[in-house]
Amino acid sequence: MSEFTIALCFVGFILLVVLMLLFSAIRIVPEYIRLVVFRLGRSIGEKGPGLVILIPFVDRAVSVDLREQVREIPHQTGITKDNAPIAIDFLWYHKVVVAAQTVLQVGNFEAAAQGMATTTLRSVIGSMMLDDVLSQREHINMVLRTKLDEVTERWGVKVTNVEVREIIPPRDVQDAMNRQMTAERVRRAVVTESTGAREAAINVAEGEKQASILKAEGQRQATINVAEGERQALLLRAEGYAAALDKIFSIAQTVDSNTMTIQYFETLKQMAAGASTKWIFPLEFTRLLEAFGERKKP
Repeated sequence: MSEFTIALCFVGFILLVVLMLLFSAIRIVPEYIRLVVFRLGRSIGEKGPGLVILIPFVDRAVSVDLREQVREIPHQTGITKDNAPIAIDFLWYHKVVVAAQTVLQVGNFEAAAQGMATTTLRSVIGSMMLDDVLSQREHINMVLRTKLDEVTERWGVKVTNVEVREIIPPRDVQDAMNRQMTAERVRRAVVTESTGAREAAINVAEGEKQASILKAEGQRQATINVAEGERQALLLRAEGYAAALDKIFSIAQTVDSNTMTIQYFETLKQMAAGASTKWIFPLEFTRLLEAFGERKKP
């Protein structure tokens, strides 16, 4: 092998090393990533985003993601205050606030936070009754988030939310809850049915009452109309009798004593045609005859 070839290989090797050093020294950091840089083992702070230049063999960078992360805590069995075993799993959401503290203060903050979450969960469950655990899910979420955030704050991590996903009570409690739910549904059905029957009876009674009122009102109005008709008829009859009496009285005023005497004679004629042999004459008749006789004298 010639000296030129050896020199060319040496130059290529040098160029390759330089390129490798440049590649390891130049970093393009995204917006959601921060680099915690250690120079000769000492932290010199956070770098990024954008172009970051590191000194090869001197600087060492640890990448930290600033995006909000979600982690699942698998089913954890806890004992409630009334000694009922219960299994709970939940999700917790966290976000790195200070990247340097995440690297410097804890070795693996996610594993540490998960261990803290499980112990905190058991502590919270142990201070509550079973019925409260089943009904106060929001309270459990708030207590877990507050206690986890107090611990992770010194690690530069912010716990943004905690959501209890599933609560599994013991089998006998589940059976009792199912029986209670069935009894409650039966009770609601009976109440609904009785309420419907009561409202139907009320509606029927209300309808009958309205019908009776309308019927009585109709009968009263009919009675009033009949009485009004009778009153009008009596008034008309009375007016007819009064008019007849007025007519008779007016005609009687024009009748003289001769006419009355002639009427008496007609009456006597009719009386004579009867089978009776005795007659009784009123006193006025003799006076009429005397007056009639005086008028006949010349």
